[in-house]
Amino acid sequence: MAGRFSIRIFSIALLLLVSRLYAFAQADQIEHVWFNEEKSAKIQIYKGTDNKFYGKIVWLKEPDRNGKPKTDIHNPDKARQNDPELGLVILNGFVKDGAKGYQDGTVYDPKNGKTYSCKMTFEGNELNVRGYVGFSLLGRTTKWTRAD
Repeated sequence: MAGRFSIRIFSIALLLLVSRLYAFAQADQIEHVWFNEEKSAKIQIYKGTDNKFYGKIVWLKEPDRNGKPKTDIHNPDKARQNDPELGLVILNGFVKDGAKGYQDGTVYDPKNGKTYSCKMTFEGNELNVRGYVGFSLLGRTTKWTRAD
């Protein structure tokens, strides 16, 4: 009886280990935590259930403003101006394009409340994030670095 129980526990543990390894192997190269260029925030990039990529703020160097947690005060939607910056989704809807490119997404800048079209390029421990209006030639690229 004890032998069967041990085998079942071992089998369950092995199954859990294999499933975690499989899940880890399936993670995309950008599914990590990244420092923004100024290193004032960390953004966790993850794949949504729609197979698109998103990024949310998971750490702020200065999380408080006037002794209270920072909120999205520059959001053009007045109803969203009390949303906390921590946990704010700032990257939306990216689709993988080739081996290192991600396109068709948007980036939200909580410093000015504006949303820009965006594309990203993965380069090892760096991620080039290019926000633009209209054409990608009319934009700005920032370099994010791996934080994890």
